[in-house]
Amino acid sequence: MAVDRIRRVPRILGREEKGILRNLPSGAAVEERVGGVVLNHLGWAAALGLPVGIFGKQADDAGGRFLRAAMDRLGIEHHLVLDGSASTFADIYVDDEGERAIYMAPGATAETTPAFLREHHAERIANAARVTTEVSQLPLAAVLEVLEMARAAGVPTLLDLDVPPSDAVPGLGDAKTLEAVLRTADIVKPAKAAGAELAPEAAGDALALAEALRSRFGCQAVWVTDGARGCAVAADGVALRVPACAPKEVVDSTGAGDAFLGGLLLALDAGLGFEDAGKLANACGAACVEKLGAFPDDPAAALARVQELYDGAPIELALPAGLAAPEVAASDRALRVYREAVEELRSLGGRLDAGSFDAAVSLIRRSRADGGRVHVTGLGKPEHVAHYAASLLSSTGTPATFLHGTEAVHGSAGQVVSGDVVVAISNSGETELNAAVEAVRALGARIIAVTANPSSTLGRQADVVLEAAVAKEGGGLGLAPRASAAAELLVLAALSAALEEGQGFSRADYHARHPAGALGKKSSS
Repeated sequence: MAVDRIRRVPRILGREEKGILRNLPSGAAVEERVGGVVLNHLGWAAALGLPVGIFGKQADDAGGRFLRAAMDRLGIEHHLVLDGSASTFADIYVDDEGERAIYMAPGATAETTPAFLREHHAERIANAARVTTEVSQLPLAAVLEVLEMARAAGVPTLLDLDVPPSDAVPGLGDAKTLEAVLRTADIVKPAKAAGAELAPEAAGDALALAEALRSRFGCQAVWVTDGARGCAVAADGVALRVPACAPKEVVDSTGAGDAFLGGLLLALDAGLGFEDAGKLANACGAACVEKLGAFPDDPAAALARVQELYDGAPIELALPAGLAAPEVAASDRALRVYREAVEELRSLGGRLDAGSFDAAVSLIRRSRADGGRVHVTGLGKPEHVAHYAASLLSSTGTPATFLHGTEAVHGSAGQVVSGDVVVAISNSGETELNAAVEAVRALGARIIAVTANPSSTLGRQADVVLEAAVAKEGGGLGLAPRASAAAELLVLAALSAALEEGQGFSRADYHARHPAGALGKKSSS
């Protein structure tokens, strides 16, 4: 389970080289996508109609909420203990040929232990129709525990050997445990590079590699993916190559092997023969490389493309029932979005850092005491939040002005002088607003960032960061800023209240600034 942070590059760089990032189709330099070896292949299996679930350790942070929201959208059950230090993420660089380099930060995944699995997930494993796991980020001792618990319960297992043994040992455990893992799994699907280290005598031939690994470890079957050449499988009395499906275009090869496994899981459940199972798995791999990212964010499109590519024995493929639900009333949709936003704001309230608010209040008070001023800025929807925040601050005793996020680098930064405080609002923290922030910092301003991503460029430039992260925006696409805009607004409203109360701002003070209208009448009484 990982948040994939995807970037496009002209080519994968070597040591001591530099390069410039390309913009993604969205116009951004980086996008966050759902990922992770196991979650990816469960996603593809779910998109084909197979009931699936995931278990393990995760963190209750923005990344974890993002991943769990994706699981919910695709009907993937999740049985997770949310006590991890941080959710897993991967930085992925995709070149113009669709090839990629991946750097992984395991986080909670690396904290999974055999004792944790026995305490929290023994029943889930024992009741499964099949259990899959990976050699990628999980400690080898935990992987072995899953496989042994499943074997003791008579549950068949499938293992994705995603990293070469030279990375797994000592990174994830010792060589003895890796050997035991490979001997305990019923079906093994190694990445070709990983398998090649274990059977160099196969000289890179996929079928020879599958046969060598099965002979060495005694697995029921070994499947080896072979890129544009398809796949190969070795099993009892079976030594078979299955040609690839040709994708229209290779956009991103990330997760092709994971999608392959998703198709294989459905094929195994449906009882397909080896050749047809390979055809279905290859179809999923081909559909995956035609899109950016490894997870089937659009399950209907993924299913339709797999159906176009698969040319094996007839098999029923259908979206999960929840994704093919009847039309929902407009009022139900509206109320669902409202409730999701309230839940996101409630979750955010439990995570807000008191120290950050103290630091923000202190920074503004010191600035004002020295004659400094407050400016609020943002781009897109945060620009509207910035207008509101500047007005609210001004009406409650902290004079503030709006700073145009684009015009700032065309002269408007001149309204800022050394010692001023600029409140910068950006959900991602990776927008053109960073140029404005850089400009006002150069003029001597101090920065308070309001963002969902404290580790972003904006967060790193800021003196103080107020988190405003949400996992679900609400709405069918989950893209338009809804819950995030509300979170930013309420975080700034809370800051204004702390400033108001801390300086002894009175009803008379409020009335002097707001003498008209209903509030003017109310404040005068």
